Amino acid sequence: MDGFLPGRRNKRQLNVLGNQLLPCNSMDNKSTIVTGFYRDNCCNTGLDDLGLHTVCCVMTNEFLNFSKMVGNDLSTPIPEYNFPGLSEGDNWCLCALRWLEALNSGKAPKVILKSTNIATLSVVKLEDLKKNAI
Repeated sequence: MDGFLPGRRNKRQLNVLGNQLLPCNSMDNKSTIVTGFYRDNCCNTGLDDLGLHTVCCVMTNEFLNFSKMVGNDLSTPIPEYNFPGLSEGDNWCLCALRWLEALNSGKAPKVILKSTNIATLSVVKLEDLKKNAI
């Protein structure tokens, strides 16, 4: 599944519900965090996105601590990459395998289905996403 809307020259991708993929993090909420593999505030993906950054999640302290424990510290700022660090309540395009790992450990953050790319379904069951949806 390629995740692109048919007839749109591959400019717009689909969400897990089969509709147009919506932004994961809207800049109108004055957030300084820009998410997505392409830093376009959408969980768009492509051949160069080897991590499949396609699951739009709302961060929790529990998940951020889990992620740090397994080697991916998302809460510490990295100024040289203009990354302020994530906090509870921030939206983020998470790697599908990391979300699945967190799910299996009981630490998965909630998912925004309308903003989660359909390509996620190559790794995660829709049923699991729906059970953990906001």
